[in-house]
Amino acid sequence: MAPLSGLLCSLCLLSSASYASVPVAELAESPRWQALMHINRGATLRGRGRSYVTDESFFLSPDGRDDPAAELEASIAALAEADSQARCAYPARYRFIAEQFGWQDSAPFAHCEEYLSWREQIPDGPVVLIFPAAYLNSPSSMFGHTLLRIDGEEEDGVWLSQAVNFGAQVDSSDNSIFYIYRGLAGGYPGYFSIVPYLTKIQDYAHLENRDMWEYTLSLDDEERRWLVEHLWELRDIRFDYYFFDENCSFRLLELIEVARPGSRLLDDYRFAEVPVNTVRALQDAGLIEKRVYRPSKAAELDHLASQLSPAARRLARRLAADPSLADEDEFLSHPVEQQRLMAQTAYEFLRFRNRTRERDAQVARNSLAMLRLVNRLSGQVVAEAVPLSEPEPPEEGHATKMIAAAYGQREGHEFGEVQLRYTYHDLFDNSTGFLRGAQIEGINVRLRSTESAALKLERFDLVNIRSLAPRSTFVRPVSWFVHAGIERVQAGDEDDRRYGRSHFVEGGPGLSWQWGRLTPFVFATFRAENNSAYDPFVTGAAGASGGLLWHAGRGATLGVQGSGYYLNNDEYRHRASVTANLPLTRNNALRLDLERLAVRGDADTEFRVSWRYFYD
Repeated sequence: MAPLSGLLCSLCLLSSASYASVPVAELAESPRWQALMHINRGATLRGRGRSYVTDESFFLSPDGRDDPAAELEASIAALAEADSQARCAYPARYRFIAEQFGWQDSAPFAHCEEYLSWREQIPDGPVVLIFPAAYLNSPSSMFGHTLLRIDGEEEDGVWLSQAVNFGAQVDSSDNSIFYIYRGLAGGYPGYFSIVPYLTKIQDYAHLENRDMWEYTLSLDDEERRWLVEHLWELRDIRFDYYFFDENCSFRLLELIEVARPGSRLLDDYRFAEVPVNTVRALQDAGLIEKRVYRPSKAAELDHLASQLSPAARRLARRLAADPSLADEDEFLSHPVEQQRLMAQTAYEFLRFRNRTRERDAQVARNSLAMLRLVNRLSGQVVAEAVPLSEPEPPEEGHATKMIAAAYGQREGHEFGEVQLRYTYHDLFDNSTGFLRGAQIEGINVRLRSTESAALKLERFDLVNIRSLAPRSTFVRPVSWFVHAGIERVQAGDEDDRRYGRSHFVEGGPGLSWQWGRLTPFVFATFRAENNSAYDPFVTGAAGASGGLLWHAGRGATLGVQGSGYYLNNDEYRHRASVTANLPLTRNNALRLDLERLAVRGDADTEFRVSWRYFYD
C-alpha cells in the first residue's frame, strides 16, 4: 500500500500544481508566505533573509530557516495527503497552499481532534491591541508592554476573551546584571502564549497599578482567521528574545503581518521597538478602529481622593479602619455628597490595599460596612458622580529619539554642543502621553567643542532612570533612581584645579509628592566612580539630592535640583541646577539649563540653551 499511497500523493501534487498561477520559487516570495515564515526582510540587522524562528521543529525542510522556497516545497509535499498529521500542525500553511493550488477538501482537519478542540475555545470576535502603560518597578516593563486580546460576542464583554502574549522565559535565579546582559544579547528564549484575558487584567491593572489602553484593530473575519490559525502553529515554538528590538511588540507586528500581509509594518529598519511605536505603526497603517482607556485601581482611587479636602482624605483613611466613625459628628458634619465620597474612597482603599493579600475577615467586614454606607448615601445624593478624565494617549507623545544642538558658556568661555539620546524621555520633556514623574534615558551622548578645543566627549549616560512615584494619603510608594555613565568633572581646589573623566554608577531610594502641578522629591545618593584625576581605582561617595518640578501647562516644565555628596578621598561636591523646557511642537522644544558645580568650595557656573528635536 505504501508505494500506491506515494503514487497517489504524487499524482495529486501534479494535478493540483496546474492551479498555481506562479512557480513555487516565486510563490515563496509572496508577502503571506514570508509572513508565515517570519522572514527578516530588513527590520533588524541580525539574520537578514532568514526566519526569526530559531526552533528547528517549526520547519519541515532542513534548509527551511534560510530557504523559504525549500520550506514551501516541503510543506506542499507534507500537506497534500488527506490524513496528514502535518495538516494538524500547520493549518495556516495548509490554507495558503490550498488556495494557491486549488486543493478541494471540505474537511481538511477532520482528523485533528486536538486542533479542533483548541479552535473551539478561541473567540471569533475583534482583535484588540492592549497597551499597559509604563511600570518602572519592573525592568522588563519600563517602556510599557503590548499584547493582543481576542474577543468573543459583544454581550460576553471580556469575560471569555483570550490574551495573546509574547514574552521571555527568564531564569528566576539570574541576578539583575546577568538579566540585563542576557536580555540585550538574546540569551532568553521567547514564546507566544494564550491565556484568559482576565488574568492579564489582574496582573497589570490591579497588581502593578498600570493604566491600560485598548486599540481595536480593523481586521475582518478572514484576517482574524489567519491570525488564529497561525497562533496554533506557534505553540511552544522558540524565538530569540532581545530587549531592544525582537521583543513583545516586535513579535506582535509579525503576527499582524500574517493577518494582513503587505501592511509594511516591518519593512523599515528598527534598531529598537518600543511599545508606543508599535501603536504608532498600527495607526499609520490604518489598522486602528477605536481606542478605549481603562484606568488602574490606583488611578481610580486618586480620582476619588482628589475630590476631598486633605482633612476629609485623612478621615476616609481612618474610616476604612474603623467604620464606626460614620456615626460620629466628625463624619456627619460633612455634606451628604462628601460623606458618600469619603465612604466610597474608604471602600476603594480597602480593595486596593488588600488586593494582593489573603482574605481577612476584619477587612471583609469593613468593606461590607463601607459598601452598605455608600449604597445608603447614594440614594440621598442628587449630583452625579464626577467622571475620571481620560489622559492623553501614549501615541500622542513626542517621538522616542532625540537630537539637540546647544550654545553655552562656562566661566565666560563659549562652547557649542551636540547631543544624541537614543531613548526615551526625561523629567523635563513634554509629558503629554507619558507617565509624569518617570524618566528613562538610555545611550545619551553630549559632545562639546570650545574655542580652544575640538569636539570631545562631555558626557555619556548609559542609563539614567528616575521614578518619582508620588506619595499620598492612600498610596505610599518609594521613589528611586539609578544612573550610570561617564562625565567630565572638576577635581581638586582653586590652587590645583584639574578635570577628570569619571566612570560612575549611582543611585538610591527617595520620596516624592504631588501638590497640584508641583512635584517635590528627595533622594539618598550612593555613588561609586573611577576618576582619572584620583589615585584610587574606585572612589565611593554618599550624600543626598532633591528638587522641585513645576508642570506649568501646555507641556512646559520648570525645575530646580540640588545634590551634595562626600567622597571617601576627603573631597566633596555640590551641584545646583535650574532647567526650563518649552515645547514648540510635538517634536520640537527649547531648553534652558543653568548649572553650578562646586568642589571644595571652588565652583564653575555653566549656562546652556538648546534646541531639541525628537524623531523615531
